[in-house]
Amino acid sequence: MSKIRLLIADDHPVFRFGLKALLEQEADIEIIAEAEHGKEVVELANDLKPDVVLMDITMPRLNGIEATKQIVEQHPEIGVLMITMVDDTSLFAALRAGARGYLLKGAHGDVTLRAIRAVANGEIIFDEAIADRILTYFGKSASPIEEWFPELTPREQEIFGLIAQGLTNDAIAERLSLQPKTVRNQVSTIFNKLEVANRGEAIQKARDAGLD
Repeated sequence: MSKIRLLIADDHPVFRFGLKALLEQEADIEIIAEAEHGKEVVELANDLKPDVVLMDITMPRLNGIEATKQIVEQHPEIGVLMITMVDDTSLFAALRAGARGYLLKGAHGDVTLRAIRAVANGEIIFDEAIADRILTYFGKSASPIEEWFPELTPREQEIFGLIAQGLTNDAIAERLSLQPKTVRNQVSTIFNKLEVANRGEAIQKARDAGLD
């Protein structure tokens, strides 16, 4: 039986050590490499073509979501299993990037092992806490901005929606009864989160998501 070739990407050595201690006991899993930052995991995935990448979301130099997007675009056969410390709004961004699974770092060892094997088999999997979040999310009505840009806070989503309508910072400040400086800071944060350089790119991103 061929082994599952696994690449671990996490910038915390202690977490990688504990994970390796768990996985090295499994006869069907082989750890082929470790990465400490996002750019490194993309390079290793291109070179080694693992079956599964266990990907931390928060990493230096390139975050796990962008790294996942780059890996899946070039190698769709590679399964990416996201791991994170908290159950946060990156869940849907991770899925859009092409991740096949999403786990909390506090998940039991048997849950992690089951998820790795499922992803290697082409399945989509979440631990119980994440599954509950998905059911809750789809049980309520979500706006297009909430659906496509969950990495933004509710206030940032509101401002982004006004940017997409072509409003200036001053117009947004007046509309929302905010100080212009507050809006400028929020817009800068939005651009950073969406990885766009200016208003034109932000508006184009909104249009690509089907927002008018």
